[in-house]
Amino acid sequence: MAYFDLPLEQLETYLPARDEPEDFDAFWRQTLAEARQQPLDAQFTPVDFGLRLVETFDVTFNGFGGQPIKAWLILPKDAAQALPCVVEYVGYGGGRGFPTEWLPFANAGFAYLVMDTRGQGSVWRAGNTPDPEPQGANPQYNGFMTRGILNAQHYYYRRVFTDAVRAVEAARAHERVDAAHIAVTGSSQGGGISLAVAALVPDLDAALPDVPFLCHFRRAITLIDTAPYNEISAFLAVHRDKTAQVFKTLSYFDGMNFAARAIVPAFFSVGLMDTICPPSTVYAAYNYYLGQKRLAVYPFNNHEGGGAHHLLAKIGYLRELWG
Repeated sequence: MAYFDLPLEQLETYLPARDEPEDFDAFWRQTLAEARQQPLDAQFTPVDFGLRLVETFDVTFNGFGGQPIKAWLILPKDAAQALPCVVEYVGYGGGRGFPTEWLPFANAGFAYLVMDTRGQGSVWRAGNTPDPEPQGANPQYNGFMTRGILNAQHYYYRRVFTDAVRAVEAARAHERVDAAHIAVTGSSQGGGISLAVAALVPDLDAALPDVPFLCHFRRAITLIDTAPYNEISAFLAVHRDKTAQVFKTLSYFDGMNFAARAIVPAFFSVGLMDTICPPSTVYAAYNYYLGQKRLAVYPFNNHEGGGAHHLLAKIGYLRELWG
């Protein structure tokens, strides 16, 4: 794939207009306040997957609407003290899978919680968390991008972002996690989720969004026709009279609007040949990001971004942060 987006010198200064609803902050304050009316009830059940250098826990906690969300907690075995913790969110279509798929951060000496994504986990890694849909949800295109998209209160990512905040709270609830030192990360959808959490949980130590999805929706769905953004354009091709309503909903979930509020240090990545999350959509969020930030640029990579190279870079970043 050759370059198809803006030239690099334009990407580096790209600050498109943000379509931000006046009640953005009130919407999220109310959402999280409602979620916290339910007890977190984080439960950690030891499980044995044959791994001898780490301890693994099957985690359940209450997310949006008090609905149970699954996760794994993986700890270095016999750690002498509470550890800083990385909370990871999964890419689109995937679930939490098995702990054997999530070992690098724990083997680097960090506590590590991986959140299952409600309703997902049947495309490329198994999940275990259903998504009970609210009353009033609209007809949708296949996938999750248009689930409840005609009303921000019912939109799928309202539930997911709330679950993600509660996942941080669940990690902090474990006695062997240093609750004062939490970082969030994820790739693609997971990167978009971590960007939202960076704004909604301002006392994090860091956010590490890799090739983040869910940013600058309007440009993404008119620049590319790849999944999953094309779910929105396909929906609008049928529901021609719903365009304004759809973009109104999406404005509550756009990574640019979260970035403009996030104050925690951040380490982004971008692939300049990315046809899933176009570079301009990542740069739009990065350039608006309010806190201290750095960006790893992979000029010849598509949506895989930096791959294993960037994983090493993230471990190095956290070593700088936590020692």
